Amino acid sequence: MTKQERNKDFKKFLKLTNPIHFLAVGLGSGLSPIMPGTMGSLMAIPLWLLFYGLQPALYWVFILVTFIFGCFICQKTSDDTHTHDSGHIVWDEFVGMWITLFFIPQLSVMWIAIAFVAFRIFDMAKPWPIRWFDKRIPGGFGIMVDDVIAAIFSSFTVYIMTLVI
Repeated sequence: MTKQERNKDFKKFLKLTNPIHFLAVGLGSGLSPIMPGTMGSLMAIPLWLLFYGLQPALYWVFILVTFIFGCFICQKTSDDTHTHDSGHIVWDEFVGMWITLFFIPQLSVMWIAIAFVAFRIFDMAKPWPIRWFDKRIPGGFGIMVDDVIAAIFSSFTVYIMTLVI
């Protein structure tokens, strides 16, 4: 089955009126015909601005809740659309970006861009061990965990950049 056929099948079973599906596809950003993961990562940024000022402990509680919730909505959407880790499911990119953005030293376009680029590089390239988790961990947890690991790599990169810039 070609990528176009898989995308067509995914969209055939997707119901945007279902709030679980709508969130899993990143409020529709994951339905972009080009680079849906990148579009999901971009969509995560304005949402992140809504909780940017949270105290660190509350921020990490929020991340944990959105991760657990993400495992559920990604699994449910995958099941409903008869796919596994469709590129259209981008809630994992939301959480990955939110983790990475926590580590920027100040609120600025430059640092947001650095975090975005770092996350996209690790999420797309999937160096070890990200690729290992991506290939071997099934279900909603598997969809979410590789992006969290990419976010850890990205966060470390952002931290290193704070020392250099």
